[in-house]
Amino acid sequence: MIQYHTLMKYILENGIEKMDRTGVGTKSIFGYQMRFDLSEGFPLLTTKKVHFKSIAHELLWFIRGDTNIRYLVNNGVGIWNDWPYQNWLRETNQQDDYKIYSPEWREHMKCFVKQIKEDKDFALQFGDLGPVYGKQWRDFGGIDQLKQLMTDLKNNANSRRLIVSAWNPADIPVMVKSGLPPCHTLFQFYVADGKLSSQLYQRSADVFLGVPFNIASYALLTCMIAKVSGYEVGDFVHTFGDAHLYLNHLEQVHEQLSREPFALPNLTINDSVKSLFDFSFEDIHLEDYQHHSAISAPVAV
Repeated sequence: MIQYHTLMKYILENGIEKMDRTGVGTKSIFGYQMRFDLSEGFPLLTTKKVHFKSIAHELLWFIRGDTNIRYLVNNGVGIWNDWPYQNWLRETNQQDDYKIYSPEWREHMKCFVKQIKEDKDFALQFGDLGPVYGKQWRDFGGIDQLKQLMTDLKNNANSRRLIVSAWNPADIPVMVKSGLPPCHTLFQFYVADGKLSSQLYQRSADVFLGVPFNIASYALLTCMIAKVSGYEVGDFVHTFGDAHLYLNHLEQVHEQLSREPFALPNLTINDSVKSLFDFSFEDIHLEDYQHHSAISAPVAV
């Protein structure tokens, strides 16, 4: 994962300090690209522990077209909780009682998550993020983009239109209410020499917290699609618009950059699964993942 460390160093050295929507502030660059050869190992960061279970469940959640965090929290995944929780506090006039990221805020979130798990009606009202990734992938104005992608890969693998977009301008105002407009906005596939490659365009990238998840998620998606389509894996190309380090993550960034990476882990996928839409978590196995300890940092909501 030298490419990822190089990106963080580049932002530290060349980034411009900017204020942002969250009020935290960032060091930011515009326009950057990384390339990962998926045949050399699965690109999961080793200089800090990355929770692969969350990545896999989130991707399966996207693929099934789900937008409610109930599936995630029922599987022990909390990466999307902050946004609907904060929205719930606003909607119920509790925002002033629980300052964001305070110990009280974090403790009260446990009550919110518990209610999401146990109360289906509550989850329907407060657990949905709006028409975010899963909705757009599977129902973009009535178009099932993922299903069309799989059909096109089968029937016209040389197409230059193997694209899935999460950026739906008509739905952006709705997404803003309880979540975020899609940060990873568009991805494209490319077939050559029997290998499947992909490229992601990400408009906004939290490089310390989010990007390790994004790399692994789209690498995993590429591996899954290659498996059911009969291709070997090629490259994952990650292209950024605004790539930034939050100013309250800089200490953690320096800690991570001081660590030496381990060899990349390996990914195995159940050969008996023949459709992208039939995968379960048990069909995906990460092997030989050696890593340094986790480094915590606050999410900017």
